[in-house]
Amino acid sequence: MKRIKPGWRNLVNNAHFSTPADPRAKHGRDLRGECPLRYPGCYAYEDAHLGTTNLRSLSDFKGRELIARILALMDQYKPLHLSIVGGDPLVRYRELDVLLPQLVKRAHIQGVTSAFSPIPLALAALPNLQLVVSVDGLQPQHDVRRKPATYERILRNIQGHHIAVHCTITSAMVKRSGYIPEFVAFWSANPAVEKIWMSIFTPQRGAANVECLNADERKSVVQTLLQLRHDETKLDMPEGMIKEFLSPPVSPDRCIFAQTTRTLSADFTTRVEPCQFGGDPDCSRCGCMASMGLAAVGNKKLVGSLTAGDIFWTSNAIGRYVHRGENRLRQLVKRTGA
Repeated sequence: MKRIKPGWRNLVNNAHFSTPADPRAKHGRDLRGECPLRYPGCYAYEDAHLGTTNLRSLSDFKGRELIARILALMDQYKPLHLSIVGGDPLVRYRELDVLLPQLVKRAHIQGVTSAFSPIPLALAALPNLQLVVSVDGLQPQHDVRRKPATYERILRNIQGHHIAVHCTITSAMVKRSGYIPEFVAFWSANPAVEKIWMSIFTPQRGAANVECLNADERKSVVQTLLQLRHDETKLDMPEGMIKEFLSPPVSPDRCIFAQTTRTLSADFTTRVEPCQFGGDPDCSRCGCMASMGLAAVGNKKLVGSLTAGDIFWTSNAIGRYVHRGENRLRQLVKRTGA
């Protein structure tokens, strides 16, 4: 399956379209070269993020051109799932008014926002659309990190919707006893929230900043989430997914999510590699919820010792082999003038 992410800007959670070996995967892209937010832990503007260029140097689009380019990408990749992530998709609310009613007819759409501005109520009625609001902890911490997307604005702007709340767990949250349960309880009580997702901060290789969890803190988070999923029904995280945080995929080459997702940056051409985090992510400390979810699926036993992952990796290898053969045949045809 393929998945695409297009985004408004290159944040840690890049918007993308994703594409695996199968031509119907997911993909993504940044829609905006600048983000209205600045917060600790974001490395999207670092030179290493895109490898060959800095995000600020890329062109972005708006208006009719933006709409046309996204629809063209949908035609090209035919994804099953499209995630629109980045600085904030609501910055392009006029384009969204036109795009979303068309996109939901063609794929499952996920829009990730900080909810810093009003979310049109018409979106609540669209099928195949999941709005995800990024929240950085409890109000005292979030309001400092995410201005102008404060708790007061979020609570007002999500009224009448059915959203998912996503929080990336950092070391500071773990150091205060009861922080994560308090966060989950607060958002579970809000009628506009239908599910809660939690990831762990994923650093670049060699990073030692305050966002990073140590091994003991990671174990503590896993234990907390395993307990909370029984107490708080809106915490939408299966047991298998949570346990995968203790043994993340060893590299993007062995990560089903990375292999089934294409992430495109602000110009709809530059790829964010080797996965949605870009740069040189430390896979040993990966905290991507999507990665853990697909890893859990891959480790699911089907018959005897055969897992779903065995089938995926075999299929993936065959797909790559066939693709290489097709490319060689095209080159041969060009050389011979046939």
